[in-house]
Amino acid sequence: MQLPLPPIGLERAAAILEAVILAALAALCLHLYGRYRKPYFAWFAAAWALYVLRMGAILSFLTTARPGWLYWHQVFTGWTALALLWAALVFVRQPRWRPGYLLVALFPPIWSYIAIYRLDHFVWAALPAVLFLSFATIATGWVFFRHFDRVGGTGAGLLAGAFLLWGVHHLDYLLLRAQGAWNPWGYYLDIFFELAVGSGVLLLVLDDLRRGLDALGALSGDLQRAGREDQDVLAALLERPLALPAVSGTALYLRGDEGMRCARGAGACAHWPAVPPDELAGRLQQAMATGRPQLGSSVGLRGRTHLYEAVLPVFRGPEVSGALVLTGDARDPFAALDESFLVTLGQQVGAGLANADLTRRLHARTVELARLSARMVEQHEEERRRLSRELHDETAQVFSAVKMELGVLRDGVPPEAAGRIDHALDLVDTGIRGIRSVVHSLRPSLLDDLGLLPALRSLITEFTQRSGLAVTLDAPAALAPLSKDAELALFRALQEALSNVARHAEAGAVTVTLRQADGTLTLVVQDDGHGLPDGVAPDRIERPGHMGITGMRERIAALGGTVTVETPPGAGLRLLVRLPLDGAGADTTTRGPTA
Repeated sequence: MQLPLPPIGLERAAAILEAVILAALAALCLHLYGRYRKPYFAWFAAAWALYVLRMGAILSFLTTARPGWLYWHQVFTGWTALALLWAALVFVRQPRWRPGYLLVALFPPIWSYIAIYRLDHFVWAALPAVLFLSFATIATGWVFFRHFDRVGGTGAGLLAGAFLLWGVHHLDYLLLRAQGAWNPWGYYLDIFFELAVGSGVLLLVLDDLRRGLDALGALSGDLQRAGREDQDVLAALLERPLALPAVSGTALYLRGDEGMRCARGAGACAHWPAVPPDELAGRLQQAMATGRPQLGSSVGLRGRTHLYEAVLPVFRGPEVSGALVLTGDARDPFAALDESFLVTLGQQVGAGLANADLTRRLHARTVELARLSARMVEQHEEERRRLSRELHDETAQVFSAVKMELGVLRDGVPPEAAGRIDHALDLVDTGIRGIRSVVHSLRPSLLDDLGLLPALRSLITEFTQRSGLAVTLDAPAALAPLSKDAELALFRALQEALSNVARHAEAGAVTVTLRQADGTLTLVVQDDGHGLPDGVAPDRIERPGHMGITGMRERIAALGGTVTVETPPGAGLRLLVRLPLDGAGADTTTRGPTA
């Protein structure tokens, strides 16, 4: 067909500007490929490079009007559209090359030759090429739209809209640009769409970086809460990635004596067998051997094809101890994230598992120590009870017998020796009183005979007489039934608190309050002394070598309660003992209501 010499000037300037922008886009995508090593960035770079060749061909045609340059312009135009479509498909589905695709790639050079060298009718020559270009561009937009529908993200949405509108714009070639009515504005509109696509690619990277950081942050929080709140760490580990767009299943494989075995799965992987299928087993072995993520697609159970399957090595220290498998309905939920992110994710998982294992062992150790502490307290009380019984039943009885013998001797001795025997009798009485005091201190008989409230009143009365401090008891007339351990713990708590007041507080008065409300029994001991020394925190009140408060805490903690030391406004110190009634309730050996 006859080819008129196109006008130059503004059109050539617009074409040069578009070529420069396309070269910058090609360099940008090539840089992204070098940074993230994702193949679709390489295809985007190749597509923009073909577009630069297209602009070189059109500039040569504008200068020389030779039909050969127009031929290559049409060929590069078709190949650019196909390269962009293939980049989109690689991004979303990672398709495998098939020989039939070669026929599609041969259409631009074959039809361009026919249109330029064999046809004279402009419409019939241009219409198939325009439809091919528009269809390929709209198909590219549709691929990104489907990905946007599954995954979301600003970048995928912008790419979908830009390619769809660009494909519609190609249809105006027959009516406007080929007739010279849309020059040079057609170039500027192409530049607008090219910049929109470039912006979409950058936003795609930013969206995926944000998504990846959110995944790491959320996973880290889940793992920390799971360890702290005694939740199932594997459930938190496997369920969190399911919140990522297009992730349909997760599974954790751990190395054991029999090889890799599935510890647990979630979502689409919930019913995976313990032994991995052959294709997955190969990726697991490769990930374990190299310490690098393995990406691809696979066929899961019941013949379901997973478009995306990532095997992330799980590290415990420098060693690979397992692998986390993610399956998805989109090709790559972490589309623009590089291998270092996936390695970091595996390290995060491994650290979480190690911390959870450490937390479990620490919890088991804490439980063992608590049991040991409770056993030591119990043995301590048993020893006090034994000593109290021996002092009361044996030593006190010996003293009583000695007193009786001395009384008999006194009646038969001369008057000058009677005074010395009287002095001996006084010493025996003092010894008996001391033994009774020690016996009462070791194991108050009132606590066993009458209950908690009478024992507390007796303790306060004796303390008042001994120390001279004014002690006030504010307590109800009766308490709910308590176990013997709870009664003893509260008695010892008040005994230790009053002893500390007498030794350290320099107080003039003490108030003891006992309250029972909302399923909790509360004992409050407050003095009007000088309080804590400067720089001493309430939780650091215990001095080295003194275990009074510590022993009190151990007793109360064994029953599920707490001991708190406070410094109220003004002077003095306040000790609060809270004991839940469900952990301190009466057992089968308790007398009944504590009066």
